[in-house]
Amino acid sequence: MRIVEIREMAVPLEGSVANAVVDFTRHTVSLVAVITDVTRDGVPVYGVAFNSIGRFAQSGLLRDRMIPRVLDAPPDELLDPDTGILDPERVLRAALADEKPGGHGDRASAAAAIELACWDLLGKLAGEPAYVTIARTDGRTPTRRPAPVYAAGGYYRPGDDIAQLREEISGYLESGYRAVKIKVGGLSLDDDLRRVDEVVSTVGSGGAVAVDANGRFGRELALTYAKALEPYRLRWFEEPVDPLDYGATAELTATYDGAIATGENLFSRQEVANLLQFGGIRPNREILQMDAGLSYGLTEYRGMLDVMESAGIGRAHAVPHGGHLINLHIVAGLGLGGCEAYPGVFQPFGGYSTDCAIEDGTVTPAEHPGFGLEAKVELSGLISRLVG
Repeated sequence: MRIVEIREMAVPLEGSVANAVVDFTRHTVSLVAVITDVTRDGVPVYGVAFNSIGRFAQSGLLRDRMIPRVLDAPPDELLDPDTGILDPERVLRAALADEKPGGHGDRASAAAAIELACWDLLGKLAGEPAYVTIARTDGRTPTRRPAPVYAAGGYYRPGDDIAQLREEISGYLESGYRAVKIKVGGLSLDDDLRRVDEVVSTVGSGGAVAVDANGRFGRELALTYAKALEPYRLRWFEEPVDPLDYGATAELTATYDGAIATGENLFSRQEVANLLQFGGIRPNREILQMDAGLSYGLTEYRGMLDVMESAGIGRAHAVPHGGHLINLHIVAGLGLGGCEAYPGVFQPFGGYSTDCAIEDGTVTPAEHPGFGLEAKVELSGLISRLVG
């Protein structure tokens, strides 16, 4: 088999929401299709994926550098020699030809879109859901079981008030979610605490509520928020400081009794190793949120898990950023600690297809071949335009 074409489309996110740092109104996502010369019922078999939500489309990097490298590579060098089928790791290697180590940034999410599309393709070739393919290649027995899930919301919106926030969170609970996450850092401490009070009251327990500052705080303000939040006994306090400020993270983990969540903005196994060495991460406490869609795809993400496990941190503490179908299959396939979901934001990519059952705080993937992105109504038309 061979790749005959790789296509990319920049898709705008819908809605008008913001966290403490970013207004998502103008954000876009790269939707990528890897099209092969294999046909089923006269139609070429393709794989489709996207780089992670909450950054920007990577059209230039993909079209100018990475896609030409993959298409110019000798076709046999992209195949698993044992199966004769496309190998995502070899495709990734071709996409990154002549790139220097380090300086990951946007390059990591651009490459991820291509690499993850190859996993969708493998599932379709085998006629099985991607979580089955992922589990088998990870040496695990594929099992369709519910995964813990939480609803990520509580963004800052124009004209937002406490009543709207209560209504939003209540809607998540009615839909089957039992844990939620909201934003902090975009208002004063007193106003943010009023929002936290309301959500904890609505959900019924601080242990089912996480807060996310998106790296907004410096050391002093992070410590101030940590002290104010500690009595709530929250599920976790996410990215209080710059994700590469390991010293400040270590200071927080030394003084804040609750869990710190971080890792979303680490894009390589070396960065994860640095966090674990210098960031004061407590093996049975913190939550690590690295995201394959931001970090070169599943190949590098597996390397990150190896670093975690070598440091004595189990997969139950891996809860990837990015509430969408791709990460649902990764969580299910690799046996991770849980999934994020974007049930109310970031369409057409956020959330799952309607046949992924949300029940009592868990989600079960559907059985479509690959990631099942075509089953998500909001995405199906865009995918048809891209591959048609």
